[in-house]
Amino acid sequence: MPQVTDEYMRSMLTVSAPYSVVILERGPAYGSPGSDAIVWEHGRRNFELRAAGVLALVCPVRDDSDVCGVGIFTAPPDQVARLMDEDPGVAAGLFTYHVHPCRSFPGDGLPPAPA
Repeated sequence: MPQVTDEYMRSMLTVSAPYSVVILERGPAYGSPGSDAIVWEHGRRNFELRAAGVLALVCPVRDDSDVCGVGIFTAPPDQVARLMDEDPGVAAGLFTYHVHPCRSFPGDGLPPAPA
C-alpha cells in the first residue's frame, strides 16, 4: 500500500466538501403487482437527477438484504429528503430511505470496472 503522510491527510481534509448519502431500503409495497413499472420510473428519475448534477453516484444493491441502493447527492440533507419524498418508488411505498450528511472529496469517482 502507498504511504500516506500526516501532511497529505491534513491537506486533503481542507478540500473535502459536504454531501448527502441516501440508503434506500425495501418498503412495505416492495415487489407488489405493478411495481416493475414504478421501479422503471424511479430509475428514470435517477438518470434525470444525475443529468442535473444532483445525484453524483447511484449504486443499486442487488442482494438478499433489505438495502436496495446507495446514492451520493450534492445537495444538503433537507433538500435530498424532499427529492426522495417525490421519488415514484418512495411515494408508492416500494422504498423507504435514510439520508445522512457526509463529506467527501470533489472529483472522486468510481474507477473503471474490473475486467
